[in-house]
Amino acid sequence: MFMGEYQHNIDAKGRLIVPAKYREHLGDSFVVTRGLDQCLFGYPMEEWKKIEEKLKALPLTKKDARAFTRFFFSGAVECELDKQGRVNLPASLLGYAKLEKECVILGVSSRFEIWSKDLWEDYSLASEESFAEIAENMIDFDI
Repeated sequence: MFMGEYQHNIDAKGRLIVPAKYREHLGDSFVVTRGLDQCLFGYPMEEWKKIEEKLKALPLTKKDARAFTRFFFSGAVECELDKQGRVNLPASLLGYAKLEKECVILGVSSRFEIWSKDLWEDYSLASEESFAEIAENMIDFDI
């Protein structure tokens, strides 16, 4: 399980240190793809395979299902950590998430997210202001 918030920098070669606590859950390879809210999603391979099966089951005849599947899979890359615990992110993903230097890496249960520090601060502040309302709406999900 991924949890917590960490701040790291991307180096000039597009490499980002993955928090040590996350590395033990990632194994030999993992997947990073475009996420929602202009961040990146990272999944251990086992979790990625579960998502892949769910997305393959979506009806091909539904326009939204095709669009989401294209978006999600076309941005996906299989990654490995180097000896220093860094992942090399492709320019297309760096551009999508506006990742330049300062990043925030968040644990979100079965995945981790990589955010631009500025985008995360904006999102976090906006969400914090409406957290009580969001929490109230979660009752529909039996939480």
